[in-house]
Amino acid sequence: MTRVEQLHNRGFGEEIFARADALAAISELPGMITRRFLTAEHSRVNRLVGDWMRGAGMHVHVDAAANVVGRYEGVTPGLPALIIGSHLDTVADAGKYDGTLGVLTGISAVAALHTRHERLPFAIEVIGFGDEEGLRYRSTFLGSCAVAGTFDMALLERRDADGISMREAFEAFGLAPEKIGEATRKRGDLVGYVEVHIEQGPVLENEALPVGVVTSIAGATRLDVNLRGTAGHAGTVPMRHRQDALAGAAELVRFVETRCTKGDLVGTVGQLTVQPGAVNVIPGEVEFTVDVRAPDDAPRETAVEDIMQRIREVAACRNLTAGITKTYETASCPCSANMSLGIADAVSEVGFAPRYLPSGAGHDAMAMADITDVGMLFVRCAGGVSHNPEEAMTMEDADIATRVLLAFLRRHLQQLEDTG
Repeated sequence: MTRVEQLHNRGFGEEIFARADALAAISELPGMITRRFLTAEHSRVNRLVGDWMRGAGMHVHVDAAANVVGRYEGVTPGLPALIIGSHLDTVADAGKYDGTLGVLTGISAVAALHTRHERLPFAIEVIGFGDEEGLRYRSTFLGSCAVAGTFDMALLERRDADGISMREAFEAFGLAPEKIGEATRKRGDLVGYVEVHIEQGPVLENEALPVGVVTSIAGATRLDVNLRGTAGHAGTVPMRHRQDALAGAAELVRFVETRCTKGDLVGTVGQLTVQPGAVNVIPGEVEFTVDVRAPDDAPRETAVEDIMQRIREVAACRNLTAGITKTYETASCPCSANMSLGIADAVSEVGFAPRYLPSGAGHDAMAMADITDVGMLFVRCAGGVSHNPEEAMTMEDADIATRVLLAFLRRHLQQLEDTG
């Protein structure tokens, strides 16, 4: 029996599922999974995950940004670390595996090394980031940005829905906000970052594959659009005299859909508000959002320019006024070629054909790419459903993902030796 087969018999999937259930039980709201940054639930999750890390042979601490960190030393103490990470916060009414899977597979992989008294020529750190989703303070990647040294200290003055500032929340959590910078890691202290994450899409399931290798994390642009016309009586204003803001918006929603079928793009109008919103009144004002993503920046930027130009054209044609505000923009994040190759080789070693695919969602790897090489392993999820209580995966796939991660750790060892 090979070492990989022996590891398979340890039942990583069963352990990961039990732990995901335990984390799911820690929630602010009964009957649903909701965990926000710097809450009592965040503290409880950190304690529980920290206990599992200690059981896997790691030294554990909560850093200055409220991330829980477990460190497994290499062949000698103090070596640069390969970080395995993902987030422990959630969206509102979340599923069990988004974020948490990446932390739990890391803990299980390190535990397998510890059981065999196996040390590598680098340390391994497993990090459970405190905030990636931005649910409480509407700013994403807070935990990983702190580690990468890009945390925006101005956010400390931002307030949540209850009027509590982030500064006050840090203090209530037992941390000094002015010390957040102490969580920052230096490039020379790291050998890479790897994240295991459910796909949040249908590709792997449609191709009957348990895992895939992420090539790039999509860049994104978000717009807020306001169209203003003239409200009027639905029965008395002739069609040719109308300044119907909703009719203009409808034309633009269709344009976003059509434009983003060209190339490797996705485009979404996710919110639309109509005023005055009465059945017998011509809509005088509409506000809507546009979200455009692509694994490469140039096609996304061109599409956004085309969409903004079309907004102006439709407004002029329909005698509407248009306002366009770019509310968010982030560049795409290519994964390291060496990291991706190592992950692909590990997938092959475990017995599956590597499938390369981009990620359309944002991940902590995007922040970590500022200070080290990053790689990602996607894991099949049922129907591609995520950010939803129906989010599901199989115990077998969790087991496979952990075995791939273990094989990658050993292959990364070999890569370091080959280049050393």
